[in-house]
Order: sequence, then C-alpha cells, then structure tokens
Amino acid sequence: MGNKTFEVTTDNFENEVLNSEQPVLVDFWAEWCGPCKMIAPIVDELATEYDGQLRVGKLDADEHGELMTRYGIMGIPTLLLFKGGEVVQRIVGYKPKGTIENDITPHLN
Repeated sequence: MGNKTFEVTTDNFENEVLNSEQPVLVDFWAEWCGPCKMIAPIVDELATEYDGQLRVGKLDADEHGELMTRYGIMGIPTLLLFKGGEVVQRIVGYKPKGTIENDITPHLN
C-alpha cells in the first residue's frame, strides 16, 4: 500500500468508507491479479495528488468476499467511489489515469 492509502476491511468499512466526510475511492484488488498490479501505482498517485479532497482505500478481494457480493463486483480491479455512503462512480478493469480522473473529479468538493 502507498503511504497515502489505507487498508479497507469488513470491520472498518462502515466507519472508514460509508461514514467518511470526504469521498472515498476503494480499490478492490487481489495479489494474483495482473491488471490490479498495473493500476496500483495510479491509485497511489491519486491518493497523493488528491490528498485532502479524497481518501483512497485498498480492499483485498480474497479476504473480504462479502463486500464484493454486497456491491456486485464480478471482476477486479474495480474502483468504487463512495460519497455520503453511496456509490457514485464504478470503474471496472484497468483504465489510464486520465480516464479515472475524469470519472472521479466531478464528485470531489
């Protein structure tokens, strides 16, 4: 995990994601997933560049399957942007940084 990202777990999900004052981008990933490894540096860059406007968490899909089911995630990587406890943007698969920024910036305060 990058220095600006945090680990999302089933135990801290409600407090850290749903109840967050700031929008939270959650990266659903797994160690064995090639595209997850490709998108990881982009996720870390977003965490640094949007620090103060956006929190960025990483959720290990293998360890937290119930959250995968709850949000209908069928493939990884999937990025979900939560704002006010609701999913406001879903990004599935590897995307270039510019595409991700275009998808998330309209939701930032």
